[in-house]
Amino acid sequence: MTDHVDRVLEQWRVRRPDLDASPMAVIGRLSRLTRLVDAELRRTFAAHDLDAASFDVLATLRRSNAEHRLTPAELMRSSMVTSGAITQRLDRLEARGLVTRTPSASDGRSMDVSLTDDGLALIDRALPDHIATEERLLAALDQEGRDALAESLRQLLEHLGDKPA
Repeated sequence: MTDHVDRVLEQWRVRRPDLDASPMAVIGRLSRLTRLVDAELRRTFAAHDLDAASFDVLATLRRSNAEHRLTPAELMRSSMVTSGAITQRLDRLEARGLVTRTPSASDGRSMDVSLTDDGLALIDRALPDHIATEERLLAALDQEGRDALAESLRQLLEHLGDKPA
């Protein structure tokens, strides 16, 4: 069985036999896979009137501690949202009544961001659908294949400098 990337590699083999284009086998597939996965996740998030960044903020607050409360800086470090996007994202989530921002009890210069009851209910509805989507996306791999892929991706991320917050 061949895919688009195999065809691209064959074309490079014919046109530039002097180059080893084999890295494209991985990077090209990762790139194509990212587009397909992102599209499926967007559909799942949209079914809950969310986007990826909003889901990530709500999920980060939900999983972080029993109070579902973090500072904006902690949110940025614990989520997949950039610092420039955090304020904008929090403004939108607060306007929808999904999070609140209150002055920090421990640091008067800082704010705490907390899930509201509506935010908690929304993330608790969306999370099972999100996991089901991911399960469906990975259905072609057995557990051993998933574990091997996860480990290989971890190694690549570490090699590229991706470190825990």
